[in-house]
Amino acid sequence: MEESAAPRDKNILIVDDDEGIRVVLAHVLEKEGFQVRQAVNGEDVLRAVRDKPADLIILDLMIPRYGGFEILRHLQKEGFAKIPIIVITGRYSDRSIAELIMQESNVADFMEKPLKLPALLGAVHRVLKTKPGSAANS
Repeated sequence: MEESAAPRDKNILIVDDDEGIRVVLAHVLEKEGFQVRQAVNGEDVLRAVRDKPADLIILDLMIPRYGGFEILRHLQKEGFAKIPIIVITGRYSDRSIAELIMQESNVADFMEKPLKLPALLGAVHRVLKTKPGSAANS
């Protein structure tokens, strides 16, 4: 039987220039037991992963100072290609764009805004091989 990791042992980096979305996602993920950091733009992402690599990045595609596509490529080039990324966006509803993004080696999932939090939490647990905390089961 495969052992699950504890959410408290996993570090998630949330990247979105919308403070409201970052705050809500951070709250939901911290309540689930995860360690959470936040970044507003592409420069912040690169600085954050160089300082302390994340176990997962939740990345909005439309961010200032390097867009999401550029960040995906920078992470691949800089030796962080193993960090799984859940891409979130309110911009692209075209299926072909989603399929193109999903072909990137470090993209684990693609979700459109408005986010459905249960689906996002399910994806986070699946990617990190964690199990929902007791708060989620009550």
